Amino acid sequence: MTCETLTPERQSVGHVWRDFEGTPLMVELSAGEFRMGENDGDKFANDTERPAHLVYFAAGLSLGRFPVTVGEFRQFRPGHAPDDADGLPVACVSWHDALAYCHWLTEKTKRIYRLPSEAEWEFACRSGSRGLFACGDDITSAAANFLFDENGARIGPGRRVPVGSYPPNAFGLHDLHGNVCEWVADTWHPNYLGAPEGGRAWMETGDARHVVRGGAWDYLPRLLRSAWRDWRPADERADNVGFRVATSDSTNPAIT
Repeated sequence: MTCETLTPERQSVGHVWRDFEGTPLMVELSAGEFRMGENDGDKFANDTERPAHLVYFAAGLSLGRFPVTVGEFRQFRPGHAPDDADGLPVACVSWHDALAYCHWLTEKTKRIYRLPSEAEWEFACRSGSRGLFACGDDITSAAANFLFDENGARIGPGRRVPVGSYPPNAFGLHDLHGNVCEWVADTWHPNYLGAPEGGRAWMETGDARHVVRGGAWDYLPRLLRSAWRDWRPADERADNVGFRVATSDSTNPAIT
C-alpha cells in the first residue's frame, strides 16, 4: 500500500475548530490506545525506537491540523522571516521560541496551549495505522514533502511548501510526514526504557536536548517513518524544524 492511494477511512476525523481567526486550526482526537515505537520487521528501526509499548489516551486531546504557519507565528513575532509566505510552516524557530508561542497563545485565547508530548505526536501521526507510515509501508512524493528517495535520487521540491499541500492522514491531520521536523515537549532519551505512562511528556531537568519528530523537506523516506525520532539543542534554529500545538483544554471549542 502506498500513501498516494490511501483514503482516510479507517478513523473518523474529529471536530475541527479554532479559537478565532489567526489562531491554529485544531482537530479533536478520540480516546484510544496505540503501540508506540518500532514496527516489526522494519529494517530502519533502531534502539531509540525500542522497546515498543502500549500507550492509552483519554478523550480531550486536540492537535494542530497543520504545523504552525509563518503567518500565525508573525502575529506573535511580527518581524519573523519577512520574505516567507504566510502559508509556509514556520521554521528557524528554537524549542524555546515554540514554547514562547504556546504561552502567548494561551494568554491570547485563555485556553492552555502547549507542545505535544512525543507520545501524543506519534499517536496523531499513526492515526490508527501500524505501517511504517500513516498510510502503509511505503511513501511517495505525492504524499509528503521530502527530497530524496532511498536510492538517493532527488524527487522533492527541495524547500518547504505551504501546509496542507499533501493529503491528510486518517485523523484529518496534515504534514506529520515531511515538510518540517516538529519540536515536541520531551527532553531526549536514547530509548523508551522507563517511559512514563499515559503519554505524558518525559522531561529531565537541565537537559537542553529536545525531541524532534516527523522528518523534513530535505530528508530520505526512512527519516519520515512514524517511529523515527531525533533531537536538537533547545536553542537551535534550523530551516527544516518547526512545530505544531496541542491542548487538552477543549471545553467549549469555537466552531469553524
